[in-house]
Amino acid sequence: MEKPTRFEHVRYLGDKRTQRVLDLDALDDPAVAAQVQELLASEAFATFGPDTLAEARNRGYKP
Repeated sequence: MEKPTRFEHVRYLGDKRTQRVLDLDALDDPAVAAQVQELLASEAFATFGPDTLAEARNRGYKP
């Protein structure tokens, strides 16, 4: 799966429902790809600025 065009310059995408962060660079993994598709359909996601795992953790998200 390719990165969604809306998030082509984003690496980490947060799931607001579970406070988990997904790495969009790992979309080759079918499990991650399925999670991202489901998350985009739910429209309950967040991006982080700066786009780092440390910033996601700072906002309460877990890998």
